[in-house]
Amino acid sequence: MFFSLSQKLMFQLDPERAHEMAISFFKRSANTPLACAYAQSLRDKPVNVMGIDFKNPVGLAAGLDKNGECVDAFEKMGFGFVEVGTVTPRAQGGNDKPRIFRLKEQQAIINRMGFNNHGVDNLINNVTNRQSNGVLGINIGKNFDTPVEQGKDDYLLCMDKVYEHATYITVNISSPNTPGLRSLQYGDALDDLLKSLKEKQAQLASLHNKTVPLLLKIAPDLSHEEIVQIADSLVRHKIDGVISTNTTLSREGVENSTYGNEMGGLSGRPVAQKSTEVVKILGQELNGQLPIIGVGGIDSAKTAEDKFNAGASLIQVYSGFIYQGPQLIKDLVNAR
Repeated sequence: MFFSLSQKLMFQLDPERAHEMAISFFKRSANTPLACAYAQSLRDKPVNVMGIDFKNPVGLAAGLDKNGECVDAFEKMGFGFVEVGTVTPRAQGGNDKPRIFRLKEQQAIINRMGFNNHGVDNLINNVTNRQSNGVLGINIGKNFDTPVEQGKDDYLLCMDKVYEHATYITVNISSPNTPGLRSLQYGDALDDLLKSLKEKQAQLASLHNKTVPLLLKIAPDLSHEEIVQIADSLVRHKIDGVISTNTTLSREGVENSTYGNEMGGLSGRPVAQKSTEVVKILGQELNGQLPIIGVGGIDSAKTAEDKFNAGASLIQVYSGFIYQGPQLIKDLVNAR
């Protein structure tokens, strides 16, 4: 009831304003009696992936809590893990507004945020002060004005800073809203990045006496051959996992929407099949050598099961959560 009423009010507002208000409410209410408005007790459905114990396989995807302000609230909703970010070395404002568009009929969202965040130091302060102790993923990226050929330095800097605070680290090279970023998914650029990241991981593991798994997040807009090549690079460099997928540049399924022609990445129901196809190809190529987190268009037990059947060990939600709220978490967990 609370979610239904609040959603009706929020959907009357500009999407980004509504997002800011929701984040503010979750941040302020998480450890107060007001948390009863969204907190729910779910049965544990434990799973061990990458040596990490997850209380259930349903996580929150990066992008919703960019600055790690609401981890306590999202854990109270029942998420088995929460991924925050994408965070960059320096704070940045992102792209010009408006930059979020709801496609209600298609249960989809288009965004061109551009890694707006308060910087890695701010995120570390936020996650250090959380009261919960669940699985926390930290998603890292490069600053908008860092040349792509120097992007590796931004990832290494962020990795160095977040390492001791993260349960796992995700390297985001697949957002469509930072010019040139997706070029890091290919060939020599990818190999050079992965090699450097694994070397940094080994150094930090020795320094902190723990190994924090390193994952790569890829795009859905890849050919079969490109996915095969990425899978090969992941295995050769002994990357710990892969997240499939980010938002898509395709407009298939939203051609007739009011906002269908807006620039940015499309998420939600229309990307479900495309994302699942990438998971399936990865699953076939990786053959269990490293785990897959499936994300993209999950808004029901059926779409979640499609990801698991395709080869995912864990799943994440974002747009489905925006449209359905905490009930979606319960439905997905109960369906396992």
